[in-house]
Amino acid sequence: MALLLKTHLELAKASLKRNKARSFLTCLGISIGVAAIILILSLMGSIETLIKTQVSNIGSDLIVVRPSVERDTVSKIVDELTSSSAYLKSNLTLEDVKTIKNLENIESVAPLAISVNALSGDNAVPSATVVGTTPDFIKIQNFSLKSGTFLSDSLKTNAAVIGSNLANTLYGTAEPIGKTLTLLGTKFFVVGVLSEIDDPINFNNLDLDNSLFVDAEKLAVTAGSLQIQQINIRAKTTDSLDKTVENIKDSLRLANSGDANFSVSYGDQITHPAGSLLSIISGVLSIVAGISLIVGGIGIMNIMLVSVSERTHEIGIRKAVGASGSNILLQFLFESLILSLFGGILGLVLGYGLAFAVCLVTPFDPYLSWEILLTTFITALSVGLIFGLYPALKAANKNPIYSLKFFR
Repeated sequence: MALLLKTHLELAKASLKRNKARSFLTCLGISIGVAAIILILSLMGSIETLIKTQVSNIGSDLIVVRPSVERDTVSKIVDELTSSSAYLKSNLTLEDVKTIKNLENIESVAPLAISVNALSGDNAVPSATVVGTTPDFIKIQNFSLKSGTFLSDSLKTNAAVIGSNLANTLYGTAEPIGKTLTLLGTKFFVVGVLSEIDDPINFNNLDLDNSLFVDAEKLAVTAGSLQIQQINIRAKTTDSLDKTVENIKDSLRLANSGDANFSVSYGDQITHPAGSLLSIISGVLSIVAGISLIVGGIGIMNIMLVSVSERTHEIGIRKAVGASGSNILLQFLFESLILSLFGGILGLVLGYGLAFAVCLVTPFDPYLSWEILLTTFITALSVGLIFGLYPALKAANKNPIYSLKFFR
């Protein structure tokens, strides 16, 4: 049996070598689809690893509360990441922040009330991210200041801390301490500048380098209302984290008359909504990559049908000297499997090449895993098997008498 399979493999390789250009172009069709899948899986893995690393660096004692409403999964995630929708539908309040802070095992609590507003300083910025929060935010987030200080209870409520990129845009300098800016008709004084962080993708769904931080209560007065998109919490100890999470849920539910339109997350769950959005994007892109694979598989089927037609006389001779239908089927099936496997290998190289190129210009690290390699191998072989089966069956079922008479 092993000798027979080796013979089929050698015959398949010899046949493909006779038409190198045609074989290469057929492999290319498969490789494009495989490369797309590799690129998607690699980037997804890189982004998820980045977010999980951020959460891990902050600490396992981090808890996050987000507003939540009952919708289907896709629309819910899109709404949470669409500013105009999220701001209007958040049901978290500053009273909820105070409620959480009074619970046991709570060390720090910081709300994130995010809005997009026009700012004016030395220059004007038509749409900047403004974050209403509390002094506890820097304790939870563990980022550093380039200069100045962060918000504190001892400072005026009109104090503001600015991200490094926004400082350059608004003032043309990275050292704007003491300068003023106008937000919604109210003057604020810059008391601190964040060090460059360069993590636009994070569990806060916030680009810190391009954000302005002000006191949450002052922002509520200035804007006339406040919509809190997230509450970050640091527990004193992780020993009773599950109990702490349950206490937060019960307290918020009680404070809101039984309303449970919020979610409390910790550990790997914190990556939502960024991780969930990426899953949706990868799903859509995977469909596109799947269509590419189907097109590549149709290319294999087309080429194999041409090959069967060209080698009808050869099939007749083989059957005349004793080859069975299964022998013929395996011979042509091996050819399609080789084509798809080489296409998969080429796609693997191309996909990871693109993934590494993307990682050079983004904050992501290349993501390699045996799951991706296994997915590539199985996908390639499946395409070859599915789309090569019909031509192989057609070859196996040819009438030997008719095949011997056929000349081309």
